[in-house]
Order: sequence, then structure tokens, then C-alpha cells
Amino acid sequence: MKSYTLKSIGKKTDYMTIIREMEDGYVVKIVRDLDGYQDVKTDYISRELFESCLRTGYLTEIKEKIAITA
Repeated sequence: MKSYTLKSIGKKTDYMTIIREMEDGYVVKIVRDLDGYQDVKTDYISRELFESCLRTGYLTEIKEKIAITA
């Protein structure tokens, strides 16, 4: 499972982890830091949108492993 930081305003540590790869996209877990608590969502992102986010820098792969809570 690869994880990616999400481009955000300020020093937030929002990230996304790929849970499952599908033929046309990915099931992902998105964790957002909201003033001291974590908002965790599971969602689907199309392969086309994912690749676009990588190209534009909205998503950046995390090279180190991170601890996923929740």
C-alpha cells in the first residue's frame, strides 16, 4: 500500500493511502488533520484523476512508512 501527502494550506498533515487497486481506479483512505482530531474517510478515485493529481503535485508519494491510526 502506497501513501501520498495531499497538498494543503498551512502545515497540515493530510494524507491518502491506497487500500485497493481496481481496473479503473483505486479505493483510498483519506486522513485529514482537523484542529487536533482526524477525519478518516474511505473513498474511490478514478485512475485518470489520480494520475492527474500526481502530475500537478496535488499528491506526493511518501517514501517513509507512516503509522495509520483509526
